[in-house]
Amino acid sequence: MQVEKLITDRDVEAVKNWMAQQPETQSVAGFVPGPGIHRLDLKFDTNKLCEALDECLEREAFKGGMQDQGFAALPLTQRPGQTEWTDNDLSGRYWLRADERYVEEPREDLVPEIQFSEFNPKFRGTYFEHVHAELAKRFPIGRTRVLSKGLYNCNSWHRDPEPRLHIPVVTNPGSLFVVNHHVTHLPADGSVYFTDTRGYHTALNGGETNRVHIVAALAYEQIAA
Repeated sequence: MQVEKLITDRDVEAVKNWMAQQPETQSVAGFVPGPGIHRLDLKFDTNKLCEALDECLEREAFKGGMQDQGFAALPLTQRPGQTEWTDNDLSGRYWLRADERYVEEPREDLVPEIQFSEFNPKFRGTYFEHVHAELAKRFPIGRTRVLSKGLYNCNSWHRDPEPRLHIPVVTNPGSLFVVNHHVTHLPADGSVYFTDTRGYHTALNGGETNRVHIVAALAYEQIAA
């Protein structure tokens, strides 16, 4: 059987050149700063973060109507005197382009972040209360939640009305955060990460364990459109 000779053109040469290079596989397990994702100097004790998570989960289970989709929350802050949380309180307004029309549409109602000024009394005395106090000394802090993401799971590709601070508590190398075109892992090393979630973003967990972050909304002026 005669084998037809392969074409040689610019595409063929480009692929040969790319194949001659080995991809870099080490930095993906660490943090790489980029547009919309930055690490602050502030740090917390990793052991105390994990202990506080266990203590809080002994007091109350994760909330939310999207737990079967891998999204669950523990509200660390509340409106003064609040005793009940709606699913909208736990998630809130976001925008996305959901289908082949590429039309941006809002989902859920806007949550005024500045109203969530009181630490949830159910979790008082935990290290999370100290974390919230330290953040509130520096920034206008709104909703502060412990968010859990199931394994092999991804959020929608969306944007929020405000940026967020992330403090990873439990993670794995397959857990990644994407803002626009920048993607990186956020290690659970006690660091606080600024994520400009006013841009399009997603969080994904491609690992074999749940990913748990403290996520604090920065209650600066929100995008209301």
